[in-house]
Amino acid sequence: PAIVTGGDIVHDDDSAPKKPGCANNFVLVKVQTWVDGVEDEEFVGIGARFGTTIVSKEKNANQTHLALSNPRDCCSPPEKKFAGDIVMVDRGNCRFTSKANFAEAAGASAVLIINNQKELYKMVCEADETDLDIHIPAVMLPQDAGATLKKMLSNGSSVSVQLYSPRRPVVDIAEVFLWLMAVGTILCASYWSAWSAREAAIEQDKLLKDATDELPNIRSGGGSSVVDINTTSAVLFVVVASCFLVLIYKLMSYWFIELLVVIFCIGGVEGLQTCLVALLSRWFKQAGQSYIKVPLFGAISYLTLAVAPFCIAFAVIWAVKREASFAWIGQDILGIALIITVLQIVRIPNLKVGTVLLSCAFIYDIFWVFVSKKLFKESVMIVVARGDRSGEDGIPMLLKIPRLFDPWGGYSIIGFGDILLPGLLVAFSLRYDWLANKSLRAGYFFWAMFAYGLGLLITYVALNLMDGHGQPALLYIVPFILGTFLALGRKRGDLTILWTKGEPERVCPHVPLESTRELM
Repeated sequence: PAIVTGGDIVHDDDSAPKKPGCANNFVLVKVQTWVDGVEDEEFVGIGARFGTTIVSKEKNANQTHLALSNPRDCCSPPEKKFAGDIVMVDRGNCRFTSKANFAEAAGASAVLIINNQKELYKMVCEADETDLDIHIPAVMLPQDAGATLKKMLSNGSSVSVQLYSPRRPVVDIAEVFLWLMAVGTILCASYWSAWSAREAAIEQDKLLKDATDELPNIRSGGGSSVVDINTTSAVLFVVVASCFLVLIYKLMSYWFIELLVVIFCIGGVEGLQTCLVALLSRWFKQAGQSYIKVPLFGAISYLTLAVAPFCIAFAVIWAVKREASFAWIGQDILGIALIITVLQIVRIPNLKVGTVLLSCAFIYDIFWVFVSKKLFKESVMIVVARGDRSGEDGIPMLLKIPRLFDPWGGYSIIGFGDILLPGLLVAFSLRYDWLANKSLRAGYFFWAMFAYGLGLLITYVALNLMDGHGQPALLYIVPFILGTFLALGRKRGDLTILWTKGEPERVCPHVPLESTRELM
């Protein structure tokens, strides 16, 4: 999925129209409990459209005695008065506003309505309701929270609660680190890809210079391990991705998430192994160049054979412990390694293919985040990213960092597609710059990298302005990165070469490249 999200706190729902006395936003509410003066469990509820708003700061929220309503549904005046207590009532048998009015008339300072299901429900006003002059807050709690509170009260204990709805910080440090992680991943992958392309081009020049009769058919992309996509495969990729997204959405369940975890672990092991072997081979050259034949796998280097058990063990440990608070570290390591490896294998040969791919991805992102709400009554991309209805904390194909300074906790996440797809064009720009011997400022890589970073930054600004609602990152990234590339190419007169050939013109094939020139 290509999406950036920080978790939703304010839920503004157009399907529940506002009117005077019933115009609150749906906000999540913390319900902290004390039993006989000792701090106990904390629950999360949701505020109603009607009633007074919940205070945002914990220091301004009072600890108030909790009492059960009699009758329990509070659909008629309670048998006794409440001296400023918070009253707990059951959902059902009458309107939400009727319960709040009866509770307020009996002297309650707030009403907790216990849902008859484990999920939260948005409490709205009916179209024909007029008695909406309610001056106490109303909060709904899920069924299991209500059962726990009733058990506390049934023991004869004195139970107090505190209601408040803290605001998210304007900027959380998790978003800064996630931005650095995404930019750093593309940076590393681009340099690795460009280095491989330059090494392959130098090797090809040597062969062209030394050959006398028959020349081997060598591709400048780096050999058979590299896959250059074309315009047809770029369009098909987005179509297949859409089908796969709908498949995940329809089959979203615990067992399907387990299947995705297995697939992610296989890809993560391959990615981590590729990255480690490439890194370690610079110190253990002999082990990296010595091979042994392994049944089913063919010829494998001794270095790969030594690294593979560690990579497998790492992925297995993450899969087993993925519910732990520290599991995000393992997920990010596997994810980054997988992204970097994919950016070495899959390449775009020219700007034309890159434009088609990113344009299709741009439409894909907007459709599945925003337009899908009209067809499926909810955003398919956001539902899949969060892992709704699966009992799991989202799908594994994401990079995520915990929101450390957020009172609501949770994670800031970014989909692989928001890094992989723009990363293909950024890596292409550095390969072109190196093959053309362009300096950092005179080339395209620096400006493509700057455009990506700026586009992702704008995404996080939009995320915070939209109260944490998931944003399609490619909506902001694609115009920045494509616009920068096309404008620079036209200004410098390179657009035709970039668009068609994707490689700089070389005067004579037997003149070797300058392999010592550095960009940074």
